[in-house]
Amino acid sequence: MQDKFIQFSQFLSYVLRHKPESISLTLNTEGWVSVDNLLLQANRHGKKLTREILEYVVENNNKKRFTFNDDHSQIRAAQGHSTQQVRLNHVSQTPPKFLYHGTATRFVDSIRQQGLLAGNRHHVHLSDNIDTATRVGARHGNPIVLVIEAQKMVELGYLFYLSDNHVWLTEHVPAQFIQQS
Repeated sequence: MQDKFIQFSQFLSYVLRHKPESISLTLNTEGWVSVDNLLLQANRHGKKLTREILEYVVENNNKKRFTFNDDHSQIRAAQGHSTQQVRLNHVSQTPPKFLYHGTATRFVDSIRQQGLLAGNRHHVHLSDNIDTATRVGARHGNPIVLVIEAQKMVELGYLFYLSDNHVWLTEHVPAQFIQQS
């Protein structure tokens, strides 16, 4: 079951964050899509996805990547979108004094020069704790945790948002606000 869980989670990430058109889905500007339509299109495209499996994947995803609306009739990815269909209207929030970004040591020189860039996503992803940042960094190689002076950024007008799954988001982190832990 664990292999199937991972496959369905990866599939949902792909269609709800990056390529909804790959299974003929259209997300609204907030990233929502009808659960019924998701199930229909997934099955039409060879993924044997049921409501029970979907509920299980959403509930048991350790990163809480997916969110249902109140009556579970719609679903969306919590953050990490690269599709231009979605422009989440997060309300800016005041972050803690410091946030953290996990990356691989091989990226540090580039980050020192350019800062943290969103790349093909809408935002840079940050954590409010070192453990999560370390796990994220380890996915990309030998991990390093960068400390982001979030409060200083806010004082200079940078905006931060908190996603449904408690990932802190901002459009860019200039190099002068980044320290190594």
